Amino acid sequence: MTRLHLLHSLASLAVTVSLALRTLAAIGPTTDLTISDANVSPDGFERAAVVANGVVPGPLITGQKGDRFQINVVNQLTNHTMLKSTSIHWHGFFQRGTNWADGPAFVNQCPIASGHSFLYDFQVPDQAGTFWYHSHLSTQYCDGLRGPMVVYDPNDPHASLYDVDNEDTVITLADWYHVAARLGPAFPPRSDATLINGRGRTSGTPNAELSVISVTPGKRYRFRLVSTSCDPAYNFSIDGHSMTVIEADAVSTQPLEVDMIPIYAGQRYSFVLEANQPVDNYFVRANPFFGTTGFAGGINSAILRYDGAPTIEPTTEPSTSTKPLVETDLRPLASMPVPGSPVSGGVDKAINFAFDFNGTNFFINGATFKPPTTPVLLQILSGAQAASDLLPSGDVYVLPSNATIELSFPATPKAAGAPHPFHLHGHTFAVVRSAGSSEYNYDNPIWRDVVNTGTPAAGDNVTIRFRTDNPGPWFLHCHIDFHLEAGFAVIMAEDTPDTKELNPVPQSWSDLCPTYDALDPNDQ
Repeated sequence: MTRLHLLHSLASLAVTVSLALRTLAAIGPTTDLTISDANVSPDGFERAAVVANGVVPGPLITGQKGDRFQINVVNQLTNHTMLKSTSIHWHGFFQRGTNWADGPAFVNQCPIASGHSFLYDFQVPDQAGTFWYHSHLSTQYCDGLRGPMVVYDPNDPHASLYDVDNEDTVITLADWYHVAARLGPAFPPRSDATLINGRGRTSGTPNAELSVISVTPGKRYRFRLVSTSCDPAYNFSIDGHSMTVIEADAVSTQPLEVDMIPIYAGQRYSFVLEANQPVDNYFVRANPFFGTTGFAGGINSAILRYDGAPTIEPTTEPSTSTKPLVETDLRPLASMPVPGSPVSGGVDKAINFAFDFNGTNFFINGATFKPPTTPVLLQILSGAQAASDLLPSGDVYVLPSNATIELSFPATPKAAGAPHPFHLHGHTFAVVRSAGSSEYNYDNPIWRDVVNTGTPAAGDNVTIRFRTDNPGPWFLHCHIDFHLEAGFAVIMAEDTPDTKELNPVPQSWSDLCPTYDALDPNDQ
């Protein structure tokens, strides 16, 4: 009997270990990603969640520059409260020629029905860096379907600055809620916990495990910080250590030493950390801009542990930042000329976005985004070309091919919940005017794909530029998922006449809508 107990214990241990390893082992670029419902307790409180390959956050997906990614999403969801359908966005990838694989439901595809699978098949010829993936259907990613992606560059121009860059040096930040997004308030006042690499604490679970990030004295680490947040921005820091930023949103930057990184929903940074401090444990901190702030009892925290340090919690104290990351200090590593001429409005098409909010819905230039029943891409493939022919009415901006575009986002007290991080799909863009600055930089501003649009108190008018070199409809939206759900989005429909020819769709994509449309509403 004892032997049987021992075998059972060993089997249980093996399962536990395999589960632990599964959370670490990277997958890709060709892989299945199985989406299902499971009970999880990342902060010591158990709740149902949407998981990828059984875990929250989802597994790290990796590849190399030049790879073809073939990610077969298998939908095994059964809980209608968190939606049975799904659709996944691969955040930061240009998807040139594969607009159909970008992921936003009802913009680029119909959702994948439960019991079905769909192959996202796209090339990454000219991008490397830190990305992520998440559900792009309603508020589903807030319930768990979010994970990191990394594309490694065999010829990384920053390679000489670090010794270690692997799956153990990816750091994800997430807000976590004890109530499913569709059951909770439309605009939650706070998250219940901050998860760093999938673990966190609340005041009610003071003994919940914190994530441990291990380092060896003397080594230099490239950490890849990913905000998978649904809402709050975070001030990220590591006690006793400075950080040298070398990448923002998959754009290599000139090295910039900082002691704190403000990071908004959807943004990513790589920073080099040198393990040059006394062997010890140090707190890693991600303090949300609002909600349950501070670090009492180890909330909003993880542990940086040097090899040889005791397995105990740190006693380090946070210090006041003297070198926070300021966006206007970031410069691209390689020259990235700004489209257009170096004057305000010096582009082929300039658009100003006036924000509004009525307590329930957000509006941009008078329109609130409500998902159309026919995806915008399908409307274009079916012959609709002009903005007046595309639904939702007032939300689609048709942009000419190979034109320079300037978008302005003046902050206003009318749009509650600022600062709003705005994300443009299909592109990076030059941030010619950043939040907190009244200067315009047409010489060497940072390029990125999520920008903080600032606050009315600061008089911000964040302005970005890009060139329309990627035909197709691309979502432009606030990355606070609760705000997106409330309509805070528009669509940049780029070069509609050439979209069909340059984005051939697979039959499996064409089959998505008839399958989804046949579902009973309770099965959606």
